[in-house]
Amino acid sequence: MSTASFSFAAARAMPWLSLRRLAAWFYLRAVDPRGAIRFVVGFAAAHAVLWTLILINLKAAQDVHMDVAEAYAWGQQLQWGYGKHPPLSGWVAGLWFELFPVRDWSTYALAMTVLAFGIVISWFTALRVVDRRRAFFVVVMLALYPIFNFKGFKYNADLLQLVTLPLVVLAYLNAFEKRDVKSGVWLGLAGALALMTKYWVVTMIGAIGLAALIHPERRRFLASPAPWVAIATLVAALSPHLVWLKQADFAPFTYAGDVYSHVTREMTVHLVIGYALHNLALLAAPVLLALLALTLGRRWWSPAAVIARTWSRGPNAGVDLAQALNVWIIQFIVAVGPPLGALILVVYLKTDWGISLFFLTPLAFAALPVLRIRRLALFNITAIWLVITLGVLAASPWIARQEMVFNSGGPATYVARSELAQELTQAWRSRFGTRWAVAAGNMDVGNALSFYSPDHPVPLAPGGEWSAGLIPLEEAKRRGFIGVCDTQTTWNLPACEDWMAKNAAGAERLLMTTRRFFRGRPGPSRIWKIYIVPPAN
Repeated sequence: MSTASFSFAAARAMPWLSLRRLAAWFYLRAVDPRGAIRFVVGFAAAHAVLWTLILINLKAAQDVHMDVAEAYAWGQQLQWGYGKHPPLSGWVAGLWFELFPVRDWSTYALAMTVLAFGIVISWFTALRVVDRRRAFFVVVMLALYPIFNFKGFKYNADLLQLVTLPLVVLAYLNAFEKRDVKSGVWLGLAGALALMTKYWVVTMIGAIGLAALIHPERRRFLASPAPWVAIATLVAALSPHLVWLKQADFAPFTYAGDVYSHVTREMTVHLVIGYALHNLALLAAPVLLALLALTLGRRWWSPAAVIARTWSRGPNAGVDLAQALNVWIIQFIVAVGPPLGALILVVYLKTDWGISLFFLTPLAFAALPVLRIRRLALFNITAIWLVITLGVLAASPWIARQEMVFNSGGPATYVARSELAQELTQAWRSRFGTRWAVAAGNMDVGNALSFYSPDHPVPLAPGGEWSAGLIPLEEAKRRGFIGVCDTQTTWNLPACEDWMAKNAAGAERLLMTTRRFFRGRPGPSRIWKIYIVPPAN
């Protein structure tokens, strides 16, 4: 062989050798007993930063979602509950905006920070079930799950459950293994923290209870102090909130009844089908991409070769079968239980309620004993995540422009509530020379005004028995307020106008029109009825 031909062959081999070296380095960092935690935290942080940048671009033509503005408003007052939900999502938002400015970008950073914490906690959870190789594979599968990227833009109580529920599962797996008083205390505290996020978490807590009763090793666990200490700790930790709940006349349950009780059996069937298809479609992304990562490698074109190296019967030292059984039982119950319950009881089932229930699916997949995850698969799936993330980042400005065109007639987030907040702030200050204190309007309006006005007025929801209780009506009248009715939401305009007629009878009345323009393209126009009630003398 000539020198020239040898050099050419070596040059062709070098990229493959370099790739193999990079993959080997990556694998060693992911499974290093001492350094893996830093590697996982670094990955979660990189995911949070990149997707924050993506969301800033994608949502540039929109206002923040009303749930985000609502969490901000709640966080301005520390209470044991906020009318619709328990208090934890408001507390977290309050702390966040003490540290960061009240801007759109910081809400997306908050959402991604929450999800980054959820990813890291899920890694600790996975280590209770599988080895480090599989645990890191689970981490990247979660990062590919649309709930942890595209769908994770909206910080609210549903999203915060992706921190508190992984903590509950982690605490349960720990208690199931150790079965002592200390592990029971941690399980009880984790359960209380989850219930302080949203009452919907009873689905996961119930699934954990059923898993403890179904598991073949249930007698060892139930005969230990752990479950009973957990129950006592949970009740004790929840007692302040339970006191508030009674004092508030069980307002969150009134809210749920008012909003979600009017449903027929036919409607329930359609909702359940939509819920199932929606969540299956979201889960398809991480599962299919994980299978692609497992496929890539030598002889990837040969189905027989791929199956031989990826699926194998026999013992698997990388999986703790007892703990894996817990995960499979919990995931099955929370996947099947809510839709079955909705069909039997004829209750409303919202697709967003599935946000918190399927974070265990990647772990349930990786814990299959017949599945063999090669070293190269960790590099493959991370490379897939990076390519998709950078591709979306590059395309995000173009996507935002196209969405503006498509949504020029709505929906609500494209309506210029932020511009309205600025105009109303100036209107109040020019008349009274003081800070604007109270914004009265339906939740989608009042909370947005609270977020976007530099005065951050307290929102007051007209006529809501399950109002957040941030300010009493009499105090709002004493301090003065601006009432706002959206003329184009005909479903609640009459109720808004009736409330204003009773509580803002002597108000100065105006009509205001707002419209956002994004890179020369117009958004939806909105006409608002404004009621300016001066402060009492």
